[in-house]
Amino acid sequence: MLNKLTFGIFFTASLLLTSGANAVSLQSHLKIEPISWWAGMHNPRLQLMLHGDKIGSLKVDIEGDDVTILETKRTDNPNYLFITLNLADAKAQTLALSLLDDQKVKYRVNYSLHERAKGSAMRQGFSNKDVIYLITPDRFVNGDLSNDNQIEMLEQIDRNDKDGRHGGDIQGIVNSLDYLEKLGVTQLWINPLLENNQQKYSYHGYSTTDHYRIDPRFGSNETYKELVKKANDKGIGIIQDIIVNHIGSNHWWMQDLPSSTWINGIHTNQDKQPINYTSHRRTTVQDPYAVIEDHSEFVDGWFVDTMPDLNQTDPLLATYLIQNSIWWVEYANLSGIREDTYSYADKAFLSDWSKAIMTEYPNFNIVGEEWTANPITVSYWQAGKVNQDGYISYLPSLMDFPLYEVMLKALTQAESWDKGFISLYEMMANDVIYANPSNLVLFEGNHDTNRLYSLMNEDLNLFKMAMTYTLTSNRIPQLFYGTEVLMTSPKEGRHDGEVRSDFPGGWPTDKINALTGRGLTEKQREAQGFVKTLLNFRKNSAAIHKGSLKHYVPIDGVYVYFRSFNDETLMVVMNKNDKPVQLTSKRFKAQLDGFNRATEILTDTQIAISSAEGASITVPTRGVLLLSLTD
Repeated sequence: MLNKLTFGIFFTASLLLTSGANAVSLQSHLKIEPISWWAGMHNPRLQLMLHGDKIGSLKVDIEGDDVTILETKRTDNPNYLFITLNLADAKAQTLALSLLDDQKVKYRVNYSLHERAKGSAMRQGFSNKDVIYLITPDRFVNGDLSNDNQIEMLEQIDRNDKDGRHGGDIQGIVNSLDYLEKLGVTQLWINPLLENNQQKYSYHGYSTTDHYRIDPRFGSNETYKELVKKANDKGIGIIQDIIVNHIGSNHWWMQDLPSSTWINGIHTNQDKQPINYTSHRRTTVQDPYAVIEDHSEFVDGWFVDTMPDLNQTDPLLATYLIQNSIWWVEYANLSGIREDTYSYADKAFLSDWSKAIMTEYPNFNIVGEEWTANPITVSYWQAGKVNQDGYISYLPSLMDFPLYEVMLKALTQAESWDKGFISLYEMMANDVIYANPSNLVLFEGNHDTNRLYSLMNEDLNLFKMAMTYTLTSNRIPQLFYGTEVLMTSPKEGRHDGEVRSDFPGGWPTDKINALTGRGLTEKQREAQGFVKTLLNFRKNSAAIHKGSLKHYVPIDGVYVYFRSFNDETLMVVMNKNDKPVQLTSKRFKAQLDGFNRATEILTDTQIAISSAEGASITVPTRGVLLLSLTD
């Protein structure tokens, strides 16, 4: 046996050779994906992809209660068969699938239809109530030293190589759940965990080589499922990072392509044509004046030669990718998906993909990555947006790159008529173009951006402002692992290895340990405590979760906004000046009327509040106030 059935590597079938009354049983291998499915799904159709030696000419038969074969499709590769089943009336059971040559059974395998977990369809996705914590698993915590190196894997551990594998794993995340719960995290977005069996630079996870197998250097499918359960027990959901645009060059498909239309730019495994790389000109997808050649160059081009670009216009591949995403949601009990390089895939497919998932799970959430500073480009992809070209998307959320980039500039630029806080204020006014701005994800940093503390010029006061804004604006907030202890990086250009450096305390030999506090500097402790206070307050603040937002035009380096819901009102004040500011209360009378005192959440102090003539609020030097107003 090569692997367990649950890894989905191979199904073992019997090849029967009959001579008279005698039968000789030989072992052969037939690969089937999805590796299992569930009865009672909203979509009753299931497409099975079968791969085996010259199986394309074989006849298919299935034994099971209330299960029928709707169609069988063959491609120009004789080693594949695609079978579509009707499961509309099927119950959980084990199906028997046979492939026959004339009347002789060549392969016979069992296939599992599981019973769905109670309430699976109505699972709640991540929302404004949550704080998402992004983890690059190879660089977080090494909880299982025994899985660091695997004989079957091409790349081995080398912690001295900033671009190599370092050994972090799923068990390390499990071991850190107490820390994350106390910090105030409620969702984990984990960079891809699927097998990346590449020669080098495989730690990041974005070069999938098996869509149904967790990389063994991270753990196993079962370990992943156990992580989700233990995280859920602590009130933490798991968001899976999924890629439908490309795969790794060592994916098993690349040894025997399912069809000549499976990969953009490659028609056979012997193709030696030059690779066309993507132009990254994402606006060609939306531009009413764009020519088809420019659009194709963006969508069909490869990122790099180790990431073959998938052709989602192939209907068999499109169904495969949709089912794979749904399989992981159902199997692992996920609370969300983060979709990588969203606009690079075929736009019609993206509509079908997002619709299929949201139809199966109406309360679910998916956030797409559209990396641009232009809010118009981002808004095009959100569900509910009425687009001029008639394009309909079902994607609930997107990463708010425009607001992120403006936030960084607003905090680090000198104040002037059109720079500083005013740029942040005016970017928020662009919310009129979004179908649902409060369902966007605002982040202080991620695995592709330089570290926040470095970008804030290692100014702890600016860092606190950035964190406060990220966590109190009308967005779903996302933090990057280690931000809470001021992890650093270069400030200019791409420095992935440094940005994704090891979380302090994640390895037994680390002298500094963020999990326990050992060896942290005074500033690191202060930052960690600040983030912890803010996250845990946010957990119970309906004004932040679903409150209205009112903001005032910034004046003289001071930005003020209010979040209100029912009887809870919060006042947020950020002061960039090198001196305290006396904030005239009268300007905010419409929001302050009826309140006479406030609790400053970050310092747990009480202050008097009044909107009367001459009253003021003292804002500390280069400081933040988070005031919970009371009558």
